[in-house]
Amino acid sequence: MTDLPAATQRSRVRVPLRFGDGFRVDAELVTFHGLTDGQEHLAVVLGDPSPVPLVRLHSECLTGDVFGSARCDCGPQLREAVERIAERGGVLLYLRQEGRGIGLYNKLDAYALQDQGLDTYAANTALGLPEDARDYTAAAQMLTALGIDSVDLLSNNPDKAGQLRDLGIDVHDRVPTGVFTTAHNVRYLRAKVLQTQHTLPLGELTELSAG
Repeated sequence: MTDLPAATQRSRVRVPLRFGDGFRVDAELVTFHGLTDGQEHLAVVLGDPSPVPLVRLHSECLTGDVFGSARCDCGPQLREAVERIAERGGVLLYLRQEGRGIGLYNKLDAYALQDQGLDTYAANTALGLPEDARDYTAAAQMLTALGIDSVDLLSNNPDKAGQLRDLGIDVHDRVPTGVFTTAHNVRYLRAKVLQTQHTLPLGELTELSAG
């Protein structure tokens, strides 16, 4: 277990959220002092969090979250997470880790290599970048600052659960997200299963990829 530097809450503000499909919910947005990476990460508190709240660590994806890119599943995952967390009570941590931590421009460079046949992880490696550069120390700091030390984690990614546990957060359960496939992202989703053991239905993705 890693000694976790303390972070503190900086501000809290209520914001009504509205999504393109008409879904609306009130959220409380929380900012922080003392996050180790110096980024402006945000906690989105939804509903009435229980002692073991539902939590999602959502890495920023400008192309998917804002522009609705069909090359990933980030936008639909964000929309799903907000509703599921609001129903149960919990927190979505919106982490400024574009492109698995490599940044927007590098992510788009990796897309160009994917168009030449590389998968998402091989493309990062070909650019001399990590397959996944994300570190969740700030996320653990944020949860601790919110008084949360035990969570049900809404994620298909075992690395998120493993890092949080190493940082002293009790991951009581890992709750899978939905599967959001398009003709443009099925190879991306299949690579996540094969390369980083995401819990997605590989057989279904293989059929879609072949079709």
